[in-house]
Amino acid sequence: MTTKLSLLWQPFRMIDGFAKAYLHEELQWAREALVWKLNGLSEYDIRRPLTATGTNLLGLVKHMATWEVRYLGEIFNRPFPEPLPRWQDSDGSDLWVTEPESREQIVDFYRRAWEHADATINELPIDAPGHVPWWPRPHVKLFGIMVHVLNDTTRHAGHADILREQLDGQTGVAAGQHEQIDAVAREAHCAKIEEAARAASRQRGEPPLVD
Repeated sequence: MTTKLSLLWQPFRMIDGFAKAYLHEELQWAREALVWKLNGLSEYDIRRPLTATGTNLLGLVKHMATWEVRYLGEIFNRPFPEPLPRWQDSDGSDLWVTEPESREQIVDFYRRAWEHADATINELPIDAPGHVPWWPRPHVKLFGIMVHVLNDTTRHAGHADILREQLDGQTGVAAGQHEQIDAVAREAHCAKIEEAARAASRQRGEPPLVD
């Protein structure tokens, strides 16, 4: 039986459903963008450290797989059925890939993580309570964790953008949307930016730059 109270709540349920669907769609887009950054690269290039802290492309995928099943699984008492690296490992084992681990294994792990996380998103209400023991404010809702995972995935997809461009110059946000490389145009563009930076440095009286 429809009551006045249930009618009052209908707009809020619609907003909740829209918010969950929107966040979920954006998360899937970011997931796929991260995996796409591996395409066409050698085993060495997807694994080797590309920053002073060891950041590498396949390690980013492994990291997001590990944490997605934690945040959109364990946090809501829905543990992943496979063993995971300990989150406090001093060697950052979720951020790099050992020799026996193949590209296919890591990507498949990430896709299984998606399925596990998607089940949590689909089966729980957006205000479902969870508990993050390592957070200062550990009591959370599904909405907040979806925002957190989306933010983390997008951030690491951005890292992957830069790493991939450093490796072979490829840019773009998704399969079929990558930009053609025009080396001459890129060189001219970078030269313009470099000159602007040097001019600003001179204007502020900074020491002359040594080439």
